[in-house]
Amino acid sequence: MSEPAFLTAQFTQTSDTTQAELTVTLDNHLEEVWAALTEPGKLAQWLAPGTIELRLGGAARLEFGESGGLIDSKVTAFEPQLLLEYSWSTPGEPLRPVRWTLEPIGPLTRLTLRLRIPAPEDAARATAGWAAHLEMLQTALVGVAPRYPSAAFKAAREAYRAQLSATAATRQAAPISG
Repeated sequence: MSEPAFLTAQFTQTSDTTQAELTVTLDNHLEEVWAALTEPGKLAQWLAPGTIELRLGGAARLEFGESGGLIDSKVTAFEPQLLLEYSWSTPGEPLRPVRWTLEPIGPLTRLTLRLRIPAPEDAARATAGWAAHLEMLQTALVGVAPRYPSAAFKAAREAYRAQLSATAATRQAAPISG
């Protein structure tokens, strides 16, 4: 039996945060991908029920029910069909910006997701969760009802943990210049 496939992640770590970047090229026009990221009926198919007011400072509310609570934040970056950013946080929690960037490539769309995760949190788990939702987005965009890819999530989480551990070990082993 083969290992489940998952997206490659690029990580950058500081003492305060881990930034993760996931990129996927979708066989869909930019307008279709933007609609999936922003329209309530389409968001509910692959992410969660909710609404995002498409303007700087607009409300971003997603209801994850049992699995993650209520995401209640503001749109902090917005450029129609090219850029959308809001925080993946419940009220009272630290900010966890989620930044979607879309780039048209002829009839295709390159979608890049950048996450910023506070340092004490499990960045591998958070990134694997978003990679799973990106897989669900791909499935929804081809007209199939997506299911949460648990096996891919688990495989990605372990691979991302190993990647982050290797990065941390490399940083610790680097000589301090000064």
